[in-house]
Amino acid sequence: MQVILIGAGGHGKVVLDILRCEGKCDPVGFLDANPALSGQRVGGLPVLGPINLLPNLRQPKIRAAIVSIGDNRARVKYAALLREHGFELINAIHPTASIAPTAKLGTNVVVAAQAAICTEARIGDSVIINTAAVVDHEGDVSEGAHICPGVHLAGRVRVGAGAFVGIGANVIQCLSIGKYAVIGAGAAVIQDIPNHATAVGVPAKVINVAQPEMAASM
Repeated sequence: MQVILIGAGGHGKVVLDILRCEGKCDPVGFLDANPALSGQRVGGLPVLGPINLLPNLRQPKIRAAIVSIGDNRARVKYAALLREHGFELINAIHPTASIAPTAKLGTNVVVAAQAAICTEARIGDSVIINTAAVVDHEGDVSEGAHICPGVHLAGRVRVGAGAFVGIGANVIQCLSIGKYAVIGAGAAVIQDIPNHATAVGVPAKVINVAQPEMAASM
């Protein structure tokens, strides 16, 4: 199955590497909004042009795609556009990742090397579980969230849509991270974090809560 990747930046290179390690599909090229990348090669694949080429690419041999963009809102937006154009959204799961048989994954999900998704966890559409991150038992990570490298989510942690949990952060059991919240690198979260909040430190403290209108424009 031939696959198009949307986004040829650093995360795009990671996703391409995961797909090649899986060996289940044939990545054939990138689309990217940066006109400077058009016609270049990234990871050995051509950057075919901008996203508006999608209608021309939809053909019997190119039926699948994955959004390889780190920005949460952009990833969700492009996933919806791909569905509108009739593409099948696939997952990229590194062979060294550990995923429990009872865990449930959505579509357009990236699970990087050495990540662990434990029993009865739920991972929504367009989520990134990055390198060596852990989602423990019965965790729930909603659409478009990014769990960065080395994050540890204890059992029954709930992460809202579009949230960003920074590198090396730790979240104790049964807490909630609100939608579009941002958890700083290395934070230790010991209480619920509200929607659109930014929390940093050990223990993590909320330093800002964005208004939903402002958060949507970020």
